[in-house]
Parts: sequence; C-alpha cells; structure tokens
Amino acid sequence: MPDKFGVLFIGDLIGRPGRRALAKFLPELKRKYQPDLIVANAENAAGGNGLTEEIGKELFFLVDVLTSGNHIWDKKEVLNYLEKEPRLLRPANYPAGNPGRGHYVFQSEKGIKAAVLNLQGRVFMEPIECPFRQADRELETILPITPIVIIDFHAEATSEKQALGWYLDGRVSALIGTHTHIPTADERILPKGTAYITDVGMAGGLNSVIGMKREQALQRFLTSRPQRFEPATDGLLLNAVFISIDPESGKALSIKREMLVEEKSEE
Repeated sequence: MPDKFGVLFIGDLIGRPGRRALAKFLPELKRKYQPDLIVANAENAAGGNGLTEEIGKELFFLVDVLTSGNHIWDKKEVLNYLEKEPRLLRPANYPAGNPGRGHYVFQSEKGIKAAVLNLQGRVFMEPIECPFRQADRELETILPITPIVIIDFHAEATSEKQALGWYLDGRVSALIGTHTHIPTADERILPKGTAYITDVGMAGGLNSVIGMKREQALQRFLTSRPQRFEPATDGLLLNAVFISIDPESGKALSIKREMLVEEKSEE
C-alpha cells in the first residue's frame, strides 16, 4: 500500500469564472501535488447559484467528487441529477425524503478507498438535522469500508465549524469548511490526527465581493434593497487545500493552503 494518500479540495466554484479558474489552475496543482482524489464544492457553479446537469458533467472531467450546500436546491433541474449521479453530494443532514445522498466512497487508481461526506451547519442557516449526530450515523456506515474520510462542512458560523472539528478529531481524516468564500489561515492537524480549516475559500472572480460583482454588492449594502447578484469577471482566484493522509490509519499527515491568482481575465 502507498505510504500517502493525497486529497486536493477546491473551494466553492462561483459561476463561469469559478469554472474557468478551475480549468486554468488545476493543471498546475496536479503537477505540484499529484493528488489521488480531487474534490470541489459546486453549489454555486451555475450562474452563481445552484448547479445544472450540464455543468456538473463538465466539472466531472476535472474533478472526482462534487460537494454542495444550501444553494444546491436553487435550480430545480438538479433534483433528478442528484438522484442519478452518486458523485454529486448534498448535505447528509437534510431531512429524509430529499433526493440525492450525503456521502460517496471513491476508489483511487491505486485501489485505495476514500469517503467524502457532506454536512451543513445550522447556526444562521436552515434548521435542518443536527450535523453532529448525522456525522455519527454516517460514520457507522463509512468507517467499516475505509478509514479515510473527508468532510465538507458547509456552515456559516466559525464556532460551529470548530466545534465539529473537535467533535470528530481522530475519527475523520479532514474537516474542511466551506460557504463563506473567504479562506481562513487556521489550517492545522488537530491532536488526534484530523486536518482542519475553518474555510477553504472559493474559485471565481478575484476583484469581487465573495465572488459577485462588487458594484452590485455595494448597492445592496448602501440601499438595503434586494439586489440581483452576478458572478464577477474581473481577474481569477482559486483557493484550495491539499491534505496528505496515512492510508492505513486515516490520520492526516499535513495540510497546505493554496491561493492562485490571475490579476486580469477576459470573459
């Protein structure tokens, strides 16, 4: 068995600029890290809100697993796609009866299995099922299959993300926060072997407000009126983390944060 298993996790893809950033910067990251598994959060990949089957298929030429969050439901056509595409995840702690699934077991070219689990927070978000208890239930199914478990925790509150990291320390390989689109500088290995970062960031327009055109965001803040937001196209940005994992124990060996930038970009 190889002595390391590498996971490249890419932050929330914001519309077409996010997809362009992924296509532009991914080859460089693959050369640098040679990851065994590539994961990206795609809940905003279609026009900045939601996902379509066409765009999902496009992204699967580049990545192995797509995670999501509260915006996965924004385009209703994705409901059928969630049912038929096991590599596209929605948070596992949505109530029973929703389409799709919350985890996927991936097998690498080297024959190593790794699970990706998607959960969503409740603080300042929808009051869905408890992510802590749902994590316990999901791990009962996953851990007999593989000790390598990567969690995308899509949550607003930093406290909730940190709390879940401590709750799962030693039971999962990595807990990676998504949703706020702003990368945090707190990547670390927790004492029992779980790689942790509060938020990995995003892929999309560089000169933006969390990926959206800054002029539109400013109007929303200045007027307090509802405002239509569009993905920013000024420059490109990609945030990611690379986690190296011991495949036998599932413990993380290292976590490294990446930020790749193109100052000017033409749509």
